[in-house]
Amino acid sequence: MGHPAPPLPATAETSVAIRLAGVTVEFGGQRVLSEVNLEVRKGEFVAIIGPSGGGKSTLLRVIAGLLGAQQGEVQVAGQPAMVFQDYRLLPWRTVEGNIRLPIELTGRGKIETHLGMKPYCKLYPHQLSGGMKARVAIARALAQDAEVLLMDEPFAALDALVRERFNLELKQLHQRTGKTVLFVTHSIREAVYLADRVVVLTGGKIDTVLDTSGEGRLTAFTDGLEAELRQRLGVADSSFLEPPPPPLRPPWELFGVVGLVTLFFLAWGLLAAQVPVFVPPPSAVWSAILQNSGILAQNALSTLQTTGLGILCSLLIGLPLGYAMGRVRALERLLSPFIVALQAVPTVIIAPLLIIWFGYGLSSKVIVTALISIFPVLVSAMVGVREVDRTYREVFQTMGAKAWGVFAKLEFPGALPVILGGLRLTVSLALIGAVVAEFVFGGSGLGFMANSERLNFHYPTSFAAVVVTVLLGITLYGLVAWLEGYVLRYRRR
Repeated sequence: MGHPAPPLPATAETSVAIRLAGVTVEFGGQRVLSEVNLEVRKGEFVAIIGPSGGGKSTLLRVIAGLLGAQQGEVQVAGQPAMVFQDYRLLPWRTVEGNIRLPIELTGRGKIETHLGMKPYCKLYPHQLSGGMKARVAIARALAQDAEVLLMDEPFAALDALVRERFNLELKQLHQRTGKTVLFVTHSIREAVYLADRVVVLTGGKIDTVLDTSGEGRLTAFTDGLEAELRQRLGVADSSFLEPPPPPLRPPWELFGVVGLVTLFFLAWGLLAAQVPVFVPPPSAVWSAILQNSGILAQNALSTLQTTGLGILCSLLIGLPLGYAMGRVRALERLLSPFIVALQAVPTVIIAPLLIIWFGYGLSSKVIVTALISIFPVLVSAMVGVREVDRTYREVFQTMGAKAWGVFAKLEFPGALPVILGGLRLTVSLALIGAVVAEFVFGGSGLGFMANSERLNFHYPTSFAAVVVTVLLGITLYGLVAWLEGYVLRYRRR
């Protein structure tokens, strides 16, 4: 068994990596840590064990700077690196991207080359087993090149054999790097095997500190039935990769689409037979498309220009404003009534003012398009930023990330799934806005062509413009869907 550790010798200040003096933490009047005093020497491996709810993780969060103590003093050698129990790997970054994250954020650090990550650099976290995720989390922490490494039960979710292998590798890693390690665990065997000293924390207080250096494995690990079982099971492999599921395309999807299109044209043909004057048959519309292909193409380009500029304005205005509203709730409460009111105002009411201010040209059309399509951008940006998990923000905090690094590496990519979902609606609304603007302001475009041909009783040509508009909308929607699939390829199918 271990025995109480001797008092720390009087040494220079630089030989102590962590010093806690009278640290007390309370949550809602409940004391979680009480008068904790602890010193950890540089290069020492200290394990913390104790019952659940005893304050172990809270103690690590205080040392990491994620949580402030109400009383006491905390001194740490530099910014500590932390390995969280749930690893907190960014799902949109590959293995290599996750490991390099601290270096990209701070411009300093180095890559640990002894963790066997090279064959898996291009994989995403969802393709990794639990053991591989643990390796990546440890490699990311080591890339910070911090003096102090905090580990909050990093192997708790692993099976016994993989956990045993990781214990051996962690011990070798500590011997090779000489880092100061503070390791939280519920396993007594793990604590005794790994640590130079074991801190017993119960009820938010340090019960005792035992010196375990030189104790090695307990007898049960190397003799008897456990030794025989270990020999039969062999060495655990933590590098199992989860293969991506094959894409499922059931036949009924294709038949369903073909069937719906067929029913649509049948219904169209029946309606045309009932009111042939106002509803031309599909064959007449197809002939009009062929006969007016040049004019339709010119007007389609005009509509596409208005739609594209409207989408661009929506993004340039909506994304920054939505981000600000997502980060500052007071700004949302201030601006939301005006934004909702603007969305509720019909275009025909705004149009006369736009004609007075900007005339009948492209500017008025783009403004109408942007007004109609900006709302989904605003909402998706606001919701997307708020959906970024707070636990990831803590990871960036432990790395010392600046505001721009948090935005570029966490908030923007984390909000992209919601933003791209909103962009699908924005594209559709922008096309509608462009057509409505062309109805109101005239000039050119598919909306103007459909309306003018209708007024001239050229119904096949008017319907042809509508058909081209529908095809344009499907194309734009498909492009956004492809972009979403490409950008979010890290997600499961």
